[in-house]
Amino acid sequence: MSNAAGSASADDAGESSADDLGDRAQEAARSVEDGAEKVTDHPAFEGVARVGHAMNGLVHIMIGGIAVRLALTDSGGEADQTGALRAFSEVPGGSFLLGVGGVAMIALALWQTATAWFGARCASERREAMIGAARHLAKAVVYLVLAATALRFALGGSGGSGQQTTELTAALMQSPVGRLAVAGGGLVVIAIGGHHVVKGATRRFVRDLEHTGHHPVGTAVTVSGVAGYVAKGVALAAVGVLLGWAAVRADPEKAAGLDGALKSMASLPAGGILLTLVGAGLVLYGVHCFFRMRFADM
Repeated sequence: MSNAAGSASADDAGESSADDLGDRAQEAARSVEDGAEKVTDHPAFEGVARVGHAMNGLVHIMIGGIAVRLALTDSGGEADQTGALRAFSEVPGGSFLLGVGGVAMIALALWQTATAWFGARCASERREAMIGAARHLAKAVVYLVLAATALRFALGGSGGSGQQTTELTAALMQSPVGRLAVAGGGLVVIAIGGHHVVKGATRRFVRDLEHTGHHPVGTAVTVSGVAGYVAKGVALAAVGVLLGWAAVRADPEKAAGLDGALKSMASLPAGGILLTLVGAGLVLYGVHCFFRMRFADM
């Protein structure tokens, strides 16, 4: 009898100890979350993250400029993030500014990640939470990739995104599943491009900015946003089409990234006019990023 009582007492003690450990773990997790929220809400952190919007704007302005020059003179370099950042690194003081911009982009990516987490926890509906989290996490990935490229050039590195895209596509196409993945990736990129076009054409971005309390937004914000989102959407859709075509033809050379998409656009009938319009739109998208630096909710 005494052995049974002793065993029960030991079990109770074990359960109590496990409960205590669980409580302490939950308390530690809450402390980490609270600390992360305080950091991302700090004005200094938000200020650095806002500079990330400016860096993103500069990159798009340079890509747009390269695209316009390509359309008008049939020469202009790589019309993508890598080409823009390489050109930026070659100007006096460019490497230093790329380093600052890279750090700012990392801060912006961290802010997007934190927003995805805390937004998902506060959302009233599961579907709303998942969509919002996916959107912010996708932006975080884009900003991290751009930050890594900027820091690589700031440290004297090199490389081309078009070649990297071709190599990755070639590796995936070695199996039927990989070809399906490339085709699926192309459809996703086309869908993202379509989302940008709709967001620009319907001026949905205006509602996003007005939601922050800065309303009504000015004409310059609206015009740059409409033209910018539509142009970026068209460019992304072109990248998605090339990915899909590469999967259909089993030819990884067809998947050339943004630079290849814009250069392919130039070869179309009236392609020079189309590329000029898209390039000008990308420049305006870059200008709009500076407005986002000022007015976006953070």
